[in-house]
Amino acid sequence: MAIGESRIRLGILASGSGTNLEAIAQAINDGDVPAEIAIVISDNPGAFALERAKRRGILYEVVDLADFPDRPSFDSEVLAALASARVDLVVLAGYMKLVGKEIIEAFPNRIMNVHPALLPCFPGEHGVPDALDYGVKVSGVTVHFVDGGLDTGPIVAQEAVAVEEGDDVESLHNRIHAAEYRLYPRAIRLFAEGRLVVDGRRVRVLPGDD
Repeated sequence: MAIGESRIRLGILASGSGTNLEAIAQAINDGDVPAEIAIVISDNPGAFALERAKRRGILYEVVDLADFPDRPSFDSEVLAALASARVDLVVLAGYMKLVGKEIIEAFPNRIMNVHPALLPCFPGEHGVPDALDYGVKVSGVTVHFVDGGLDTGPIVAQEAVAVEEGDDVESLHNRIHAAEYRLYPRAIRLFAEGRLVVDGRRVRVLPGDD
């Protein structure tokens, strides 16, 4: 999808504190990402991401799985909210559910996720402790498009983060978070500029000003 220089509309799905949401919103405000956040959707009524959206005057909506009879009807409601907001790119920011098939089919190669490890190593929600337990010397961050698997989609960008002597989950995760806040807005900018081309499992980045 070549968006060119226009501002794209983001739909952000978040389940928790929303620190990546905050980083993306700040990058947009700073003029680093040609986008606007059209809507924030959370499956968690208590998510602080909703408060962040409220403070910034961003439209937000709670879609709680407990309010629906089954997962397909929940996914349909999420998709309806994204469609109503005329979203170009769906951005997962600490969204603690696998994205439903209906949503993936509606946004092919237009759903991004950030993962706190260098995929394909250590997928899933325990990427940081799994890396530490394995004894790796380097971990990092991966931004990828979402497909039907668990952290298996084509990789957009990665940044390595060294594991230091004495690291625990909190200290390593803090440095990985700092890398996420740099890498995720940059990946969104590349999409907004129409510079990402998905070729099978490979994502090619077209030349640009940077």
